Amino acid sequence: MKKLFSMAAMLMIAVAAMAQQPVITFEKVEHDFGKINEADGRVTTVFTFKNEGMEALVLSNVRASCGCTTPKWTREPIEPGQTGEITVTYNPSGRPGRFTKTITVTSNATEGTKKLTIKGEVIPKTATPVDMYPVKMGNLSMKLNVADFGTIKKGVNKTVSLEYANKTTAPVTVGLYAGQGSDIFLFNLSMETLEPNQTGQLQILLDEKSTQALFGPFETKIWMIVDGKKELTETYQIVIKGDLQEDFSALTEDQLKKAPISELPEALIDLGTIPAGKAVKHDIVLQNIGTNPLIVRRAVSNFDKIQLTPCKAIKSGKKGVIKMLVSTAGLKPAQYKRELTIITNDPKNPIRKVTVLFTVE
Repeated sequence: MKKLFSMAAMLMIAVAAMAQQPVITFEKVEHDFGKINEADGRVTTVFTFKNEGMEALVLSNVRASCGCTTPKWTREPIEPGQTGEITVTYNPSGRPGRFTKTITVTSNATEGTKKLTIKGEVIPKTATPVDMYPVKMGNLSMKLNVADFGTIKKGVNKTVSLEYANKTTAPVTVGLYAGQGSDIFLFNLSMETLEPNQTGQLQILLDEKSTQALFGPFETKIWMIVDGKKELTETYQIVIKGDLQEDFSALTEDQLKKAPISELPEALIDLGTIPAGKAVKHDIVLQNIGTNPLIVRRAVSNFDKIQLTPCKAIKSGKKGVIKMLVSTAGLKPAQYKRELTIITNDPKNPIRKVTVLFTVE
């Protein structure tokens, strides 16, 4: 009987203690913004709460479920019977469509954690010319500053167009500077003087007649001249790139039987340790086990410390050597791993990869 009485007493004490704690109540726990326009920017609502307990209420943290939602709240203690506010701001920029976000409120109230919710639907803004031409080149705006031809077959003409616009309030003149390495392209500017809000196109034609000696990946740079200012800087730079591959689709069955076949005995070359500032030579051996001569179209190194010198045509059953020179001048002590590309007229395996390893000490 005494034990039962003791439990009842403890329960009464606990209830009394809870009655002394702060109690948080909200006028609303959810707000629907309805349809809002992305172009109008941030929207805000206020959640008002009251302390209906017997002790001061303190909000220790108010946390939103994502960075697009920002809460601000009453920091000072809320005395019994007093009210406070949580202001919630939602940023719709770049977030079209419906949304639902939660805000977690942590306090010293009897209910230590409360959840608030905001929701709505963002109507996307209409794209403006400024949005469509994000690349700035002085007073000229462009959609892109990279002309990517992708992978194309030799003998095929292909044109890539880059659009530009004048988003200023005065006329803008446009020109082009194409330096060394761009002579395989033909360029055309559809508009050389742009009035305000006027657009134009830079057309870049890869002429197959000019690419007879070009095989594999290519990359070159040109520069836009804006209002007569020739500045060969990254700001005005356009990168032209792609991968030009030989087309073997027209070969007959007999031609394929007599075609060269490349064999690469050493696809992984480990040069070991090279003292800093020194250079090492190495021969990359390539064998032709086919019938017709094997021609090395190109040997490509995208690492300026590795130079490759292709060999001449390799007759049937013979070996050829691609000379490689590796320089460590200017390299920091470290392990290096680089990939080389050898392009030949072998229709089955026109591209061979070689991995080069070395350590600079």
